Amino acid sequence: MAEIRDKYIVLHRKLIELAESIFDEHLRKITVDLIKDPRITFANVTAKISFYESPAAPQKHHSYPGGLLEHTYSVALTASALSDVYSRVYGVSVDKDLVISCALLHDIFKYYQYEKDPITGGYRIRTDWFLSHEFSVIAELAKRNAPERLLRCISEVHGTTPFSTIEGLIVHEADASDASYVSILQTIVWNACRDVETDTGIPAIKVFHKALSKKPLVELIKTYYEGGRENLIKTLKLLIQ
Repeated sequence: MAEIRDKYIVLHRKLIELAESIFDEHLRKITVDLIKDPRITFANVTAKISFYESPAAPQKHHSYPGGLLEHTYSVALTASALSDVYSRVYGVSVDKDLVISCALLHDIFKYYQYEKDPITGGYRIRTDWFLSHEFSVIAELAKRNAPERLLRCISEVHGTTPFSTIEGLIVHEADASDASYVSILQTIVWNACRDVETDTGIPAIKVFHKALSKKPLVELIKTYYEGGRENLIKTLKLLIQ
C-alpha cells in the first residue's frame, strides 16, 4: 500500500506542475487553486473519500485507488499532445492553456460521488449524493468567476452538449482514449481474477480490489506481458495472501 500512497503524492505534484505551466494568469490561478485544494464551496457538502485515493469510476475505467489522479494526468498530457498534432497537421488554432485547464478540472469533483465498499473492498456510488460531478465543477467555477470559455469547454468534454470549441473536442477525445485504454488493461486483470476465484473460492471482485490496492495496474500488466496469464494469476494469488 505504501507504493500506492507514494504514487498519489507524485501524481498530485505532477498535476500541480501542469497547472502552474498555464500562461494565462486567470486560468492558472483558478486551476492551481482547485488542484491544490479540490473542495466544493458553493454548497455545504462533505466527501467520504479523498481526492488522492479516489478511482475515476468504481466499476469502469481506473477503478482502483489513485485512478482519478492517474486518469486526470493522462488526459491532460494526451490532450496537450493532440493540440500540437491538430495544429501542425490541420493548421487549427488551439488554446493550449484552455486545453490543459479543462483536462485537469473536467473530473475534479468525481471523488465526492464515491465511498468505500465494505463488501468488495473497492468503491461504490454514494446513494446520498445529489450533485453530478459535471454540474458541480461548472457551479464551482462559476462561483470562482472562471472565464466563460472554460465553463463552455468543460461542459462539452463529456459529450452531453454540442461541441462549439476545438478545445472541448480535444479533451473529449483524450478522455475517451485514456478510459478505453485502461479499460482494456483492467479486463486482462479481471479475467485473471476470475481464474483465481475458480482456484481459491475468493470472489474475483475482492481479488481485483485487494490486488490493486497493493500494486499499480501497470505493474500487474507487466507481469502478464512478461510471463503470460499464469504469471499474472500467480502474482494475484501472492497479493491476496
